[in-house]
Amino acid sequence: MKKSAPAHFSIHSLLAERWSPRSFADRPVEPAKLAQLFEAARWAPSSYNDQPWFYVVATRENPAEFQKMLACLVEFNQAWAKAAPVLAISVARTKFKHDGSANRHAQHDVGAASASLALQAHSLGLAVHQMAGFDADRARAAYHIPADCEPMAAMAIGYPGDPAALPDKLRERELAPRSRRPISEFVFAGDWGSVAPFVKHAS
Repeated sequence: MKKSAPAHFSIHSLLAERWSPRSFADRPVEPAKLAQLFEAARWAPSSYNDQPWFYVVATRENPAEFQKMLACLVEFNQAWAKAAPVLAISVARTKFKHDGSANRHAQHDVGAASASLALQAHSLGLAVHQMAGFDADRARAAYHIPADCEPMAAMAIGYPGDPAALPDKLRERELAPRSRRPISEFVFAGDWGSVAPFVKHAS
């Protein structure tokens, strides 16, 4: 199933066609492809090249590990994510390696790594659905995540499945058109809220 973004301005197809389904095929992700996703994350930009990202991963090939990670998700997300062949949790190290000072950019950098991962996944025919709905404290305890690291988001990874397999309400969301606010609402110049001239001219 494709859900290409109705972009107002031309963007790369990799960006336009990437989206976050909740329906996954009953098919494992090949280890080589899974490694490619995290190789893409590896090469994301980061402040001071600190690379503050970490990922904990569980696959359905190991049922005990998969259930351990699934249990970290909120109940709503467990209901559909249990069908994904791979689950993961991204983690940000909150202090710089070189001097131990607070890294206020860590969350931004982990987001960049996860975006790279998601785009690489789409290029390989895979899908990634990232989730805020998980219990960070439970994940910290379950995986002994260090105190200077912060669990950031969970994600389901796999081959896209048939939306018909989802419950009615989720299927409606799966099939609904994609939408985003226009760039005129968030691209400013000169002062906050003042739309950048190039946005006005291009409209």
